[in-house]
Amino acid sequence: MNNTSIHLDIIGKIKTPWLTPENMPIQPTGAKNIKGTIELNSNYTAGLKNIDGFSHIILIYHLHLINEPKLEVVPFMDTESKGIFATRSPQRPNKLGFSIVEIERVIDNKIHVLHVDMINDSPLLDIKPFFEDFDNRFNTKKGWLANKTNLDKTNFKSDDRFK
Repeated sequence: MNNTSIHLDIIGKIKTPWLTPENMPIQPTGAKNIKGTIELNSNYTAGLKNIDGFSHIILIYHLHLINEPKLEVVPFMDTESKGIFATRSPQRPNKLGFSIVEIERVIDNKIHVLHVDMINDSPLLDIKPFFEDFDNRFNTKKGWLANKTNLDKTNFKSDDRFK
């Protein structure tokens, strides 16, 4: 199969307090208790049935402010260039982001969540339930991040390197 493009529907928007990338958290652990709202397009509301039984969800969204993807970047937690696929840099070829957030409550087509680390109005592409029995992995390798121990994960903020 040699398709060069795909079509994805935007199913909603992610509302957060982060209006610009500067100084926003780079991971949900750095956005402890920061509130946001998932506003699903009304034609997808039925898809939220039973989502309130989960404590966390995985959001897949478009990194809509990224102008130029790169294959090598200097990630936030290092000073040396790395391959884009060995980082969580937003300058990805397909501009896809994912975050695991905690559900606070669900009302109609809105999911109120905690620990938002994405820019306001990020186009939402998909929602998946987080299931700890399947989604957690232990005894894994950490690659170049292995020597990054005792990090203050709550204090990692973005800067202008990925504009």
